[in-house]
Amino acid sequence: MTEAGTTHGNVGVTPEALAHLGEGHIAYVKQIRSEDVPGLFPQAPEIAPGLKLFALHSADGTPIMLTDSREAAIANAWSQELQAVSVH
Repeated sequence: MTEAGTTHGNVGVTPEALAHLGEGHIAYVKQIRSEDVPGLFPQAPEIAPGLKLFALHSADGTPIMLTDSREAAIANAWSQELQAVSVH
């Protein structure tokens, strides 16, 4: 029994359902290395290796934008009316 006086069994949530929970409302900012850019943003020009960059992703993991500052990624999320969260 929980503190609220109710119990809950394990509720199965598929990875697909979890990915769509924040769709259109939540985005996440993730620090990446420039070596990771071609896999996430194939259309991006070649970038020098060893750089720290920030990628903004939609809730389902789709890359939205790439920048060199966390603040710019968050500002872009806000401009698209998305709540930005950070992942480590």
